[in-house]
Amino acid sequence: MSAPTQRPKVTAHEARQTAEAARERDWHKPSFAKELFLGRFRLDLVHPHPLPAEEDARRGDAFLASLRTFCETRIDGARIEREARIPDETITGLKELGALGMKIDRKYGGLGLTQLYYNRALALVGSASPAVGALLSAHQSIGVPQPLKLFGTQEQKDAFLPRLARTDISAFLLTEPDVGSDPARLATTAVPVRDDEGDAYVLDGVKLWTTNGVVADLLVVMARVPASDGGRGGITAFVVEADSPGITVEHRNAFMGLRGLENGLTRFHRVRVPAENRIGPEGAGLKIALTTLNTGRLSLPAACAGAGKWCLKIAREWAGVREQWGGPVARHEAVGTKISFIAATTFALEAVVDLASQMADEDRNDIRIEAALAKLYGSEMAWLIADELVQIRGGRGYETADSLAARGERAVPAEQLLRDLRINRIFEGSTEIMHLLIAREAVDAHLSVAGDLIDPGKSFADKAKAGARAGGFYARWLPGLVTGSGQLPHSYGEFGVLAGHLRYVERTSRKLARSTFYAMSRWQGRMELKQAFLGRIVDIGAELFAMSAACVRAELLRTTGDHGPEAHQLADAFCHQARLRIEELFGRLWSNTDDLDRRVVDGVLAGRYAWLEAGIVDPSGEGPWIADATPGPSTEQDVHRRIP
Repeated sequence: MSAPTQRPKVTAHEARQTAEAARERDWHKPSFAKELFLGRFRLDLVHPHPLPAEEDARRGDAFLASLRTFCETRIDGARIEREARIPDETITGLKELGALGMKIDRKYGGLGLTQLYYNRALALVGSASPAVGALLSAHQSIGVPQPLKLFGTQEQKDAFLPRLARTDISAFLLTEPDVGSDPARLATTAVPVRDDEGDAYVLDGVKLWTTNGVVADLLVVMARVPASDGGRGGITAFVVEADSPGITVEHRNAFMGLRGLENGLTRFHRVRVPAENRIGPEGAGLKIALTTLNTGRLSLPAACAGAGKWCLKIAREWAGVREQWGGPVARHEAVGTKISFIAATTFALEAVVDLASQMADEDRNDIRIEAALAKLYGSEMAWLIADELVQIRGGRGYETADSLAARGERAVPAEQLLRDLRINRIFEGSTEIMHLLIAREAVDAHLSVAGDLIDPGKSFADKAKAGARAGGFYARWLPGLVTGSGQLPHSYGEFGVLAGHLRYVERTSRKLARSTFYAMSRWQGRMELKQAFLGRIVDIGAELFAMSAACVRAELLRTTGDHGPEAHQLADAFCHQARLRIEELFGRLWSNTDDLDRRVVDGVLAGRYAWLEAGIVDPSGEGPWIADATPGPSTEQDVHRRIP
């Protein structure tokens, strides 16, 4: 067993600095979502809807046809759920099909699919088995292939990508037992050495929740390189052979959903990694991780859109034949509104994913906010869709598929889908972290001109300069938030019945920007602490982005003659539903319980309400937690140490 790794002592300010340093500050390309948060509705950036090249579409459709056959004949989702593992023959079949190399360029033996078709493939596989979808996504969206594609040397690409395209499974290792969304406290170390074999790094530490880590052949590992005279140090990315001496998978984690997920706890003890396996320079690890996620995050909303389609299919088939009180349950308004929500929201989720994916393929726009919004919105709405399906199915929705089959009914795994989807609100950035990440980008324009003005550490002279800059910026920006094309009765007329919704988006984006400005003026440097407020700002932006995507997609389908009237009806229903949610969020910006909630939290942490906990037993039978950053082999299943 390796010696306990010393976890860095990090202040809140240092943690923010680490995150800020990894953030991509510059905007070299336009961003529809960024403009939306600034009150500028740039419909020209997304309309007409971008389309794939004919050759990309031909190859993508051909692969999807083969993949569908594979899913229908060689993926047994019920078996994977029952045995809590993906059979070897399924993984072998995926390799033979080329599914490991969907995003890898053809010159390295991959399929070279576009982001659009890659996401459609993940949605298809996820409908057969979410665990298989998660394996493929973790391998290609955030595993070794994507950071190598973006930051790897030619030698690294030549060495690893052919393996990853056909035979080798990869995993991404960042999280540690005491480090989740705060990478400044990362404790795994990579110490530079020089030995008989040349320059290398020696890794020591523990990584938790390593999706694919239990079966992976290649790992991308984030570790802290000590600062020295010869190097800058900092969090750095490495490609590591999973069978290297000193690597131990100590535990395979079990979860409420995705029971076939090969996810574990991995320990590194004196693991030698050749220096040529370092991705990018020292200290660039977090930037590499965040850049990888700019498009990597799109795999989750793709799976969510696929789940929405599955829920719609089951809801339609069930609610149309299940009779209660003299008619099909779908005809009862209480159930019908749920079905309408499922159908309209599924249309919007697919619109968001397809639009963001095609924008990523064209590479004309910076989609870092769009991808984050897609992940946030997709994971939250898919959960609501699945919950409504369970409610529509009633007791059968709560019953397992095996139990239904055992008594002669159709084995519909609605409760499993609910469990499987739940992790998407946590995976690759929890909803709360996504709110903060997107909010940081949304207020970037304000901070770039007024940051020194609200920074308590800046001098009077710096504040004076910042004040002058801010005055000039707001003198130009604020007047543009007063009026716009959304107030013209005939604007966006080519969209027909949807034109009113686009006018609403334009007006509301200006209202959103004004609200952000008012908040910055009111709270200034304390703005970063107003996380509930910022979360609502982001949620409004997400709804506006989804409305825009739904309208643009509906218009595309109308002009191509592919279900145009039906698409317009779905988009119209979705936009009306979204507008109700938006108005509620605006109301809660300034009228809420945030201050009261903060006082209650203080009371809970101080133990003033401990009397309320009387009358229960602790199911663990143990005492309260204290943090323990270095679990040993005997405690790796519990990331905290208990007080006796």
